[in-house]
Amino acid sequence: MNASAPSGFTGSHAMPYRDAEFCCPLPHIPEAVGFVRRRAQTVLTGWNLPPATIEDAVLVISELVTNAVSHALPPAVLQLSRTGAEGLRALRIEVTDAGPAAGTRRPPDVGQPEEHGRGSGIVTALSVRHGIRAHRGRITRWADLRAA
Repeated sequence: MNASAPSGFTGSHAMPYRDAEFCCPLPHIPEAVGFVRRRAQTVLTGWNLPPATIEDAVLVISELVTNAVSHALPPAVLQLSRTGAEGLRALRIEVTDAGPAAGTRRPPDVGQPEEHGRGSGIVTALSVRHGIRAHRGRITRWADLRAA
C-alpha cells in the first residue's frame, strides 16, 4: 500500500519512532489534488486514526499538495507518517517539491481575492506545529497534527 518516491528523492526530516509511513509521488496536474486526497483518506482510515484527525489531515494535505502542484516545480511527493515521540502521538504531513516555479507570483486578483491565499492559515489552524525546510534543491512544507 506504500507508493514509492520518485528517483532522486532524498527523503524528509526524520521523526523518531515512526510506526507507519506512506509516500506518494504527485503528478504535476491539478487533478492530482483530488486523487491524493482520496488516497490519503484511505491510508489514514487504515491507520485507525480518529475521524476528526482524518478530516483535518485531508484538508491540510489538500492545501500543501495544491501549493506544490500550482506554484512549484516537479517532482513533488507527499509523505505521511505516524510518530510516537515523547508520549505524543502525531501525524506528520510533508510535501516536498523542487522549489518555486518561475513566474508563480500572481498579481492580486481583484475579482475573487477570497479564493486564494488561505492555505497557510488553514495549515496553521489545524496543526500543532508546521514549517518549511529547504534541503538539496528541494523544499519541504510540513505539518504535525495530533493523532490520539
